[in-house]
Amino acid sequence: MTTTQHPIGSGFGARSTAREVVEGIDLGGKLAIVTGGYSGLGLETVRALAGAGAHVVVPARRPEVARENLAGIENTEVDALDLGDLDSVEEFADRFLASDRSVDLLIDNAAIMAAPETRVGPGWEAQFATNHLGHYALVNRLRPALVRDGGARVVSVSSVGHHNSPIRWDDIQFEQGYDKWKAYGQAKTANALFAVHLDALGKDAGVRAFSLHPGGILTPLQRHLPKEEMVALGWIDEDGNQINDAFKTPEQGAATSVWAATSPRLADAGGVYLEDCDIARPAGEGRTGVRTYAGDPKEAARLWALSAELTGVDTFS
Repeated sequence: MTTTQHPIGSGFGARSTAREVVEGIDLGGKLAIVTGGYSGLGLETVRALAGAGAHVVVPARRPEVARENLAGIENTEVDALDLGDLDSVEEFADRFLASDRSVDLLIDNAAIMAAPETRVGPGWEAQFATNHLGHYALVNRLRPALVRDGGARVVSVSSVGHHNSPIRWDDIQFEQGYDKWKAYGQAKTANALFAVHLDALGKDAGVRAFSLHPGGILTPLQRHLPKEEMVALGWIDEDGNQINDAFKTPEQGAATSVWAATSPRLADAGGVYLEDCDIARPAGEGRTGVRTYAGDPKEAARLWALSAELTGVDTFS
């Protein structure tokens, strides 16, 4: 299978910050939606986009916390959204569409990681349901706003965690035994495959999609991990201090999302997986680059069909 996964020499890298990659780009008059945009990488993503002039809508499961965290950042608004509840997704989308606005940038940033076994909706595994199905339904329901003014960019935040697992077609909902890291890996593979097929379906209407690994960063995403596990992984010491020099700051971690959403270098690209503010290479022996199964168009189409069946919404096909 041929690949479009070739770095383009963006001029940025692993230590670039979100503000640096958007410097000189005027987002005045643009509207962005950033899920999970009130903590960790999402907060820094919002800060950079709003600082460049965009109006940023932050859908949040905890709206009051979001308003508190976003206080002082101009050009932002908060609305309620629980990605694990498809009724909530539909209600948010309906409210937004009723405002008669278009979307220029949509960053699917919110996620849960390595959570204890949890079921949502009709018994769906929570990481797959929240990280993938909720965002799938959100993007599809917002289609009128995404195509309205000539198109938009959709950024699906995946992770190096996709190396942990392909889509487990024989047991997607982990009904035959739960593994929190494999469940996270499958969800992050789904995020990458979602971008592949969304780009294929949406590009004629100007909707281009990208997925990415933001880098390793200590944020509230790790809230489900006990300290002992993070010590064993070499992330922190016994006092809770970060000791992994490869980890990025939140400002650096947000850079690839912001670059994906705004870089002119990606104007004619789509469906690719990014890392360190560039198009990633195909994966080799280590845990860098994108696995073949996370960029396979046939896998992407199969996942899209399943997602449409499970959520009951498919506006791009």
